[in-house]
Amino acid sequence: MTGMDIAGIHWAWPLALLAWPLPLLLAWLLPSYKVTGARALLVDNPASWQSHANAPRVTWLQRILLILMWTFLLIAVMRPQTFADVVDLPDSGRDLLMAVDISGSMREQDLYLNNRPVTRMAVVKAVAEDFIERRTGDRVGLILFGSQAYVQTPLTEDHKTVQYFLRDASIGLAGRSTAIGDAIGLSVKRLRERDAETRVLVLLTDGENTAGVNPMEAARLAAANDVRIYTIGIGGTGSSRLGFGLQRQELDERSLRAVAEVTGGQYFRARDVSELEAIYADIDALEPTDEIDDGFRPRHERFAWPLSAALLLSFVWALLKLPRGVLS
Repeated sequence: MTGMDIAGIHWAWPLALLAWPLPLLLAWLLPSYKVTGARALLVDNPASWQSHANAPRVTWLQRILLILMWTFLLIAVMRPQTFADVVDLPDSGRDLLMAVDISGSMREQDLYLNNRPVTRMAVVKAVAEDFIERRTGDRVGLILFGSQAYVQTPLTEDHKTVQYFLRDASIGLAGRSTAIGDAIGLSVKRLRERDAETRVLVLLTDGENTAGVNPMEAARLAAANDVRIYTIGIGGTGSSRLGFGLQRQELDERSLRAVAEVTGGQYFRARDVSELEAIYADIDALEPTDEIDDGFRPRHERFAWPLSAALLLSFVWALLKLPRGVLS
């Protein structure tokens, strides 16, 4: 039996209520215990007569408590349940990894956020969080790379966790170089571990490949594994200095464009916050999330309430059952 709904409460096992008259039936069928006259003759101690006279007896109040306890126990066995509002559960079947450059050049303050100069990394964090929030139904993961690439967050539907670790990312933690090819290779390895309908990599960097494998070799590996790559080159116009008279390396747009094209993706250039926001909106349009399905209603078990009531009544019944004078 699938249960029934009464007064907004779902009862999983309503047939348990049929057991309610069972105690009355047992009391009627089983013979009651009586002290016979012969048994009374065995009491040879007159002092014990008073103790028998003071022995607790089942009163009408105790009988009512027993009935209530049994009723609440049956209600708990019937498993009352309530349901919350419908929760949408879209599932796009898409795995999307974000590979973010955290090399030293991401410290440059050539971008503006809320009318004040900030680092490139600060802008990436602010805009990428909104992008992750919109990827409803996607499994999203985060890869950070500098001289080496490493998985910061594996593919998950818990977007809040991905956002948290993106906010927590530190510039220079993975080294000062830029291993774009390694980031692509690691992303392909993680994406092909799952049987997803669509595999997407969004790679964001502000420089050129200066360590690890060749990005084009990694891109061909991505294409062979049906991984589509969208590359984003970030940074303001003009040149800047990193210190000690060293000029910042220019963004390798040719390589980033080739990597995207060989995998069926696109290359984007972000020179300010608005351009980066528009890029993520374009990627949303190119990789749209699926329509929301019928969803489900979270179920909450409520048997603990009648079970607690039965337990409380049992304590009251036990107190009433005690001989007179025990609690004084």
